[in-house]
Parts: sequence; C-alpha cells; structure tokens
Amino acid sequence: MSTSPATGAGMAWQNNQNRLQFLFEYTTVSYVGTHNKKIGLLYRIFQLTIMGYLIGWVFLKNKGYQVKDDTIESSVVTKVKGVARVNTIDSNLWGPEDYVFPNQGENFLSILTNFIETKEQTLGNCSENPDVANNDCSKNEECTAGEAVRAGNGIKTGVCLIPNGTCEIYGWCPTERQREPDPANIVREAENFTLYIRNFIRFSRFNFSASNVPKENRKLLFKRCTYDETLHPYCPIFRLGDIVNKTGHKFEELALKGVSIGVLIEWLCDLDKDTECRPHYSFVCLDKVSFDFRFARYSTDAAGKRQRTFYKAFGIHLDIMVCGVARRFNIIPTIVNIASALTLMAAGSYFCDIMLLYTMKKRSVYTESKLDRVTTNDKEIPVQIMPEGLKRKFSL
Repeated sequence: MSTSPATGAGMAWQNNQNRLQFLFEYTTVSYVGTHNKKIGLLYRIFQLTIMGYLIGWVFLKNKGYQVKDDTIESSVVTKVKGVARVNTIDSNLWGPEDYVFPNQGENFLSILTNFIETKEQTLGNCSENPDVANNDCSKNEECTAGEAVRAGNGIKTGVCLIPNGTCEIYGWCPTERQREPDPANIVREAENFTLYIRNFIRFSRFNFSASNVPKENRKLLFKRCTYDETLHPYCPIFRLGDIVNKTGHKFEELALKGVSIGVLIEWLCDLDKDTECRPHYSFVCLDKVSFDFRFARYSTDAAGKRQRTFYKAFGIHLDIMVCGVARRFNIIPTIVNIASALTLMAAGSYFCDIMLLYTMKKRSVYTESKLDRVTTNDKEIPVQIMPEGLKRKFSL
C-alpha cells in the first residue's frame, strides 16, 4: 500500500512534534505521609542540625552573610621620645637622635640599649685584628698589598707584622676588639622610652580608610595615655619596657645583647558597625639570641686631625607588622548560603526514604510492589482511604 507525499509529510511532522513534547513536560512528586516516630524524629533532628549549622557556624561564626577584603594597604610612622645618661667620650646625655636607628620614623627601628666603645680611632697603619679569619702570615709575600681584608678592618699594606703574626693594614686604628657587652653600659633609662606608632590603613574593595589615632581629643589623649590592654587598649603610645614585658621577658635580660621584637597591629573591621574597626596590638619575641649593629661618630682633635669613636651597639629591634580583614554585608553570599542549607534539608528526605525502605522492620509495606498499605500510629491501614493524589511510588 502506497502513501501519498502529503500523507508522508504529515506523519513526519507529527513524529517531530512527539519528539519535542518532552521539552514542555513537567513532573511533580506525590508524597505519602508516614506516621513513624523513629523516622519522624530522625527527620526533625536532621533539619535542626542543618539549621544549627546555618545559623551558628555559617552566619554567627564565619559571618557568611558578609564579603571580606583581606588585602590591606598600610603606612606606618614612628617616633621615639626619652633621654638617657651615658658615659661615652662624645656625650653624657643621649636623645632620640643619638640612640634611634634609622631616625626617619619607618615601620622598623632599632633602639640602642648597650654598646662597646672603641675610642679615638684615626686613619693610619696598624695590625689587623687577630680574630679576623684568613689573616695570619709569616712573611711579607703572604700579605698582598692593596688587597682588602675579607670581613676585616682595612686594606693590606704588603707588610707582615711577624711579632703579631698578622698583616699590616691601612684603616681606622686601633681596630675593634671582640669583647662581651658590659652590663654596666646598659642604657637603663631606655626602659621608660616611649614609642609613638601612627598607622594608616585602607581596604580598597570597600574604599574604606582608618587610622589608629583617635580623632577626638587627640592632644589631650597624647598627654595622658600610655598603652594598657585594660585601661587604654587603643592608645598609640607604648612604653618600651612594657613592650619587652609583653613578650614574657625582662628588660635587662634582653637589653644586654639586644633582641628582635615584632609589634603586630591587627585590624578586624566589621563595616556594618561604625565602632567595629579598631586595632589590636600584640608583641612577640622574634629572636632573643642577640641583635647588634655598628656606627661611628666623627670629630677632630686639638691638632685638627680627623678621628672617630666606633660603637658596636646592641639594641631592641622593633619590626611593626600590619594585617587585617574588613567585612561588609552582601546579599549574594547570604542567598548562596541559605540555598545551600535548603538543599541539604531536601537531601534529608531522601536519607529518610532510604532508612524507611531498607532498614525498618516493616519496610515491605513501603516498597513499590506492596504499596497498598501504609502505617499510621504504628498500625497498618489500607491505602484506599487516602486521596488518590497522595499515593507515591518510592524509586531509588
């Protein structure tokens, strides 16, 4: 039997329509109410657990309703104040310009607390320090003229000073001698020096800027306050002895040979609250073995000859480190976290279905092959008394 071209085209069109019908289908789910105390209690516990996770952990603990910016832009300015009596050839009174290095007020600085002094050095020829390595000699040929002494104090002249067993050098003489620091030279007034730290920060994501120096009553605050965790937790003026004590050590113990201390300024800013952006200070001992550096002070003697006083200085090195996080409410992470919790809640019903179909003693009642009775109040009743629309076939 043959079909006309028109009939064939119509059948092809009908087949194409049938294939496309699935694009416009929607399947909904029918539910069966199961009055089983164990499954019902398990389902409620699951729901309460998800709600507790959402409210307690996501929102309260991790502030999942906010976005954060942990890229902090920071600038630090420092200033040290205080005077101390010292016993040196140059002066008997030191101010910040004498004991602070560098003195430009940067985010790292060293405050001199002890020193070894080599007095009245002048340029000339002398014996190299015998403690300098690879400088021993027994004849002139072993001292190459014009060669700098590695880790030494001058340039070799080509002469071997046989009595000393070292090469002669041209440099500042007499050379520095290795000695242990003397506790008598500790700058004891340094414990009461004050350190002023001014910190400017900015979170570019929120275009938010702040400073650790309060705007209100600034002059009055600077005259009266010194940092204290309880009384003045936001005062930007610190006593040097308190900084050392906060690391768990005594000032004299660390002032003898020097130490490196980290001053950490941490900003935890909740920009949804105007008052919740204040710095928190902490102090840690980075290296208590020793910290030393060298410098010289130049002058001329009575005859007009240039000379210098050489210092090996021990001090407290402060490294000021700034970190922080700013947070602000945003609707997108809030919706994402709530949707994730709701999805987990939906997964709870599938978990309860598995428990119902595979672990309960009367699980055969709920299987697809025997879906003719349900349990209510732990008693079986015919499913026909239920509305037709509430019947559900369990499929896993």
